[in-house]
Amino acid sequence: MTGLVAGKRLLITGVLTEASIAYGVARLAQEQGASVVLSGFGRGLSITTRIAGRLPQPAPVIELDVTDPAQLDSLAAQLDDTVGGCDGVLHAIGFAPEGALGGKFMTATWDDVATAVHVSTYSLASLARAVLPAMKAGGAIVGLDFDATVAWPAYDWMGVAKAGLESCSRYLARELGPQGIRVNLVAAGPLRTMAAKSIPGFEEFEGVWGTRAPLGWDVNDTEPAARACLALLSDWFPATTGEIVHVDGGVHAVGA
Repeated sequence: MTGLVAGKRLLITGVLTEASIAYGVARLAQEQGASVVLSGFGRGLSITTRIAGRLPQPAPVIELDVTDPAQLDSLAAQLDDTVGGCDGVLHAIGFAPEGALGGKFMTATWDDVATAVHVSTYSLASLARAVLPAMKAGGAIVGLDFDATVAWPAYDWMGVAKAGLESCSRYLARELGPQGIRVNLVAAGPLRTMAAKSIPGFEEFEGVWGTRAPLGWDVNDTEPAARACLALLSDWFPATTGEIVHVDGGVHAVGA
């Protein structure tokens, strides 16, 4: 078998629509020789199962709520039973309640903020810890990010959670490096995914990219971000960890 990730066993979280970065990673991974397992939970589980059938090869789906300790504790065993282990994970998980977004930074309650941080930040460490028993040296964990070095309109506490995610990835890289496991993030520009649609005022981001991206930016094209994720899940970055790879048309590198 040939391909960038030939023979690898990859867990892809966050596949809810064909327009998602996660779906793009799953599709490319299969095309490049990997065995793919998807995860979903709650009402989204049936959606993920349906979308799994639209991949080049139907993929198994396991239930995983990253806020449920019991499901996290059983994850490694499920991966062993399903595909014989795990060589890489895509963390495409993020959520903030409506009260923590859309210009409500100063009025958000701690309960809403805590939910955002638990699901969007702490879950990276929870997921890493859960897959470790099924992962050997050479494994890779990749998370999806949105540049948290500045404050964005409407993003509010999700922006804070993403800043935490960036820090969390560096600490995980430090902790897991001695075991030969890499941890990196891909910071994509704004894309019209389900996650973006849930953020009031997210269209304000699109105007920034339309005028500032040196390479241009297509808000409907998840392929560049998906390719970057897959490259980091492959063996082509054996000495890269704790890194944030920007796939944003170059906006992060230029001023007004």
